[in-house]
Amino acid sequence: MSDRDYPSRPWVGVGVVVWRDDSVLLIQRGRSPRKGQWSIPGGMQETGESLRAAGLREVREETGIEIEIDGLVDVIDAIIRDENDPNGAVRTHYTLVDFHGHWIAGDAVAGDDAAAVEWAPYNTLTDYGLWSETLRIIDASRKLRG
Repeated sequence: MSDRDYPSRPWVGVGVVVWRDDSVLLIQRGRSPRKGQWSIPGGMQETGESLRAAGLREVREETGIEIEIDGLVDVIDAIIRDENDPNGAVRTHYTLVDFHGHWIAGDAVAGDDAAAVEWAPYNTLTDYGLWSETLRIIDASRKLRG
């Protein structure tokens, strides 16, 4: 059990769909939750930090690159209830705020809690086993880019 289980309030996470031409920056998670799975870079917002600042920091920590955030894609509530609790207690609750942006500078290398990092061409994203919500967010981001 993690310190995020059975919270008294939601945990706020931020993710960023980072574009470089027609490729999306993906990281392979090096820690729970979703260890070993591919995703967009992101993590938890820190106290006193704006959501945009958290997104920039998380991308920098996980990949070493500099980006610009272009806008908000969507907000997702990931709520998981305890199946064994007759009252349906909330086991985890994450509010995930997803932005989209573009690469400015730097070579992407795995850092912080990323096991690997890769620029994935848009037409190969289904090869990475991404969470359905992550694919939806990337598609929505692509539409916002025009």
